[in-house]
Amino acid sequence: MQKLLVTGAAGLIGSEVVRHFCQRDWQVVGVDNNMRADFFGPNGDTVWNANQLKIQFSNYQHHSIDIRDRKAVIDLVSQTSPDAIVHCAAQPSHDLAASRPFDDFDVNAVGTLNLLEATRRYSTQTPFVHLSTNKVYGDEPNRLNLIERESRWDFADDQYFNGIKETFSVDQSKHSIFGASKLAADIMVQEYGRYFDMPSCCLRGGCLTGPNHSGVELHGFLSYLIKCNLTGKEYTIFGYKGKQVRDNIHSYDVARFIEEFISAPRVGEVYNLGGGRENSISILEAFKLIASISGKEMRYTYSDKARIGDHICYISDLTKIKQHYPRWNITKNLQDTFEEIYTSWEKRSRS
Repeated sequence: MQKLLVTGAAGLIGSEVVRHFCQRDWQVVGVDNNMRADFFGPNGDTVWNANQLKIQFSNYQHHSIDIRDRKAVIDLVSQTSPDAIVHCAAQPSHDLAASRPFDDFDVNAVGTLNLLEATRRYSTQTPFVHLSTNKVYGDEPNRLNLIERESRWDFADDQYFNGIKETFSVDQSKHSIFGASKLAADIMVQEYGRYFDMPSCCLRGGCLTGPNHSGVELHGFLSYLIKCNLTGKEYTIFGYKGKQVRDNIHSYDVARFIEEFISAPRVGEVYNLGGGRENSISILEAFKLIASISGKEMRYTYSDKARIGDHICYISDLTKIKQHYPRWNITKNLQDTFEEIYTSWEKRSRS
């Protein structure tokens, strides 16, 4: 039986990866110390998700380890002897990073280094998948020529119709403290791949979403927006007239790509991983879609102050990822994704 080590195992992507590989009869070892509850309070708690995994899968083993604990990480990798590692654990919030920069960098950058070195000491042949972010590009996408449409911003130049490519600059831009710590981790994953010839990749995610997200205002765009609609809570739009655009990818399709990469790994690669243009949506458009599902109009207020480092329009160009892995594609559209998230919040609200 093949063995997979997953960090951030109770989070959105981590739990999806656990489920995906457990269902394929892998033995999965999860690492998650519920740091989201520390970062975001009770609403960010992921214990419910960790408990579901323990109950659902006999081939899942959970460890409450802090990835900042270097010795614990090195020992776990050595003792686990994984056939592949998927690193999803992170501090994911722009706003929180600015108020807790040491925690942000220690989790995102140092925690990643701990895992990379633990992997290298164990085996340089073990595929290492890192969940990075499109925030490694900073606010550089905001300098592109944009056009304002009725309900969204869009790229004005045809060369960006399919979105942002992996060759887009990461320099001379404002990343937010979060974006900088994730960029440090991203570069380190690439370097360990090239320097030590380790199979590895950075997945520069757009808006990663799905029904297992414990979305909060500081992190989890669609999940939090849909939760606000369900509960009648007022949602705050931060700048750009609510026309800022994100391309959304369901966590299931992220897990499917990770499986493809592990089966045919490459060294030190980077991929922009999002929903592409077909799964892109603005905040105003998201309000309209969830209202059509729930039958409830969205309650919201508007703040002129945009979040630092926030993207006005971001769409992932999926050309490279599809060229390297032609068997992979997007299977979950926006309608499916919204309905699944809404149903999940309904169930949680009743429990």
